[in-house]
Amino acid sequence: MSRFIQGLLRFRRGPWENLASCLIAAGVVMLMQPYLLVAFTYSFIVTLVGTIMFVIVSHFPE
Repeated sequence: MSRFIQGLLRFRRGPWENLASCLIAAGVVMLMQPYLLVAFTYSFIVTLVGTIMFVIVSHFPE
């Protein structure tokens, strides 16, 4: 179990913030496109997950 905790402590802010920003951008693009109803349907959830993820990973060490 301590190996799992050590793996969690190794997370760094940079890559996770980039992933969260990409999720936010993908959610906004999904929201604005007029072609796929499925993408429009899940756009709010993707944007919300990206935003919450950004708030969480902004507390990770650099």
